[in-house]
Amino acid sequence: MLHWLVSSLDGVVSSLQTWLFMDVIQPLLFKFGWMDYDEDAYDALYPVIVGFLTIVSMYALLRPLEAWRPVERWSDRKAVRVDVFYTWIAKLGLFNLFFFVAFQPIFDKTQAWLRYHGIANINLDTLWPGVTSQPLVAFGIYLVVLDFAGYWYHRWQHRFGVWWELHAVHHSQRQMSLWCDDRNHLLDDVVQAGFFAAIALAIGIAPTQFVVLTAVTNFAQSVQHANARLPFGPLLERLIVSPTFHRRHHAVGYGHEGTAYGCNFGVLFPWWDMLFKTASWNRALEPTGIRQQLEGESYGEGFVAQHWLALARIARRLGLRRDGGGGSAAA
Repeated sequence: MLHWLVSSLDGVVSSLQTWLFMDVIQPLLFKFGWMDYDEDAYDALYPVIVGFLTIVSMYALLRPLEAWRPVERWSDRKAVRVDVFYTWIAKLGLFNLFFFVAFQPIFDKTQAWLRYHGIANINLDTLWPGVTSQPLVAFGIYLVVLDFAGYWYHRWQHRFGVWWELHAVHHSQRQMSLWCDDRNHLLDDVVQAGFFAAIALAIGIAPTQFVVLTAVTNFAQSVQHANARLPFGPLLERLIVSPTFHRRHHAVGYGHEGTAYGCNFGVLFPWWDMLFKTASWNRALEPTGIRQQLEGESYGEGFVAQHWLALARIARRLGLRRDGGGGSAAA
């Protein structure tokens, strides 16, 4: 049943991809003399369509829940608007696809060098012939491997001061909603896209699989950030990261105090937090954001200001800029 559903969705996306390319993109490429890019344009449509459908799905499913059972009620939703802009940039998947394609020649040369020296290629599909080669099993393995990498990537974002200043753009949102998952500094997005593209290539993930894996992860993280009371229960929330579990990570003074400590770093699965002793199951409703915001430091209201202030904090941390009195952005 699940395999049929995935195949059907892939068929829908492929049909939309062909239709858009033939009726919209190809005529434009021909008109402007850009037909040399027709194959690249066709391939790029797949993640764009998947990203668009992800955005539509998350809004259709999560926005009614936020209106029906909100964790917090806000008199003004103005602060959420910039996150919608971030979402459209990030969820269309162009960053991830770019790095996946850009790294492919490097990966091919590395694989050739390994074969020349008698070193076996990494291929998780062959771990258990006849089982791990099944599409859904392979997809599950890839998901777990990438999530394990995501846990450590997230911990490193909080561990290293300069990196934290970029990631602080995400944590500076004090009104958590279905949109704020993609509120990230573009430099951080670039590093993240390159990191996961390299891992995906190394373990043999095909481009279309990578797009779908990214979409599944993105949708799940939108659920985690939603301003909605979603009862996962004590069992389910230990299998999948819940909004309550992730909200604790955003709580001032608990989840992310810069390089000092933190909890609940899991992306999809809380297993890694449980394994490495960083899990907190406290369900108390705490204010979200960054401590320095409560002390008066601004992290920016708009897209440009948030990016510029992050770079200013990095310069200050590196001693390239004097402290203007706002204090450091992380403990």
